Amino acid sequence: MENQVQISGRLTFLGTGTSIGVPMIGCGCEVCHSADPRDRRLRCSSLIETQGKRILIDCGPDFRAQALAHGITRLDALLITHNHYDHLYGLDDVRPLGNTPVYGDKVVLQTIHQIMPYCFGAHKYPGSATVELHEIEAFKPFHVGGVDVLPLPVTHGHFDILGYRIGPLAYITDASFLSEETFTALQGVDTLVLNALRITQHPSHFSLAESIEAAERIAARRTFFIHFSHDIGLQAQTERMLPAGMFMAYDGLQIEW
Repeated sequence: MENQVQISGRLTFLGTGTSIGVPMIGCGCEVCHSADPRDRRLRCSSLIETQGKRILIDCGPDFRAQALAHGITRLDALLITHNHYDHLYGLDDVRPLGNTPVYGDKVVLQTIHQIMPYCFGAHKYPGSATVELHEIEAFKPFHVGGVDVLPLPVTHGHFDILGYRIGPLAYITDASFLSEETFTALQGVDTLVLNALRITQHPSHFSLAESIEAAERIAARRTFFIHFSHDIGLQAQTERMLPAGMFMAYDGLQIEW
């Protein structure tokens, strides 16, 4: 993985919201009624373009809308962080994109077989999605074409999920704890993407203060926070609370490294 730092690329935040999105159905708070388009958040997903490859991280129930909005017509790989609905259950919508290599841990692959059994076996349903499943493990790098990907263990409440490092970029969502080994693997990251659910604490996600503390320890040149609920507050107000070099991402934001 020594040559990772040489690569460059672009990341598009397709969605930066938590499992119910923002605005939340039936909510009358100022965030859910904000006129600022940055306060409207689909479920979390990002598209990475590097070395001629297009890599999607997570494929939630908003993927169809995200793909249409951003002109996604091809994927070289789909990296799944974990098997929760808001990160996986848009997978059937990759059908028009042809064969899609999907990378996830054992639990993710088992879930895909459970929710999409018609895509596998001798009697595959005609026209169903074509997904090529690859089981991966934490700290065991793999390759998408010429792109090196390092899966990182992340604790989400009471179970382990995966984050990903691609050269100088690291993407972590739904974390509530990072081990010493993961912090070590994140050293030297230039651009960090990290979850920050809300201002107050939560049992299975970093709060904003906890995310800032982790980001300061990782010491990336810049950090972009994601996976917000409406309790994060208005983008225009909350972002002013952040230390230098830290930003609130929003749907449609593109960054380069």
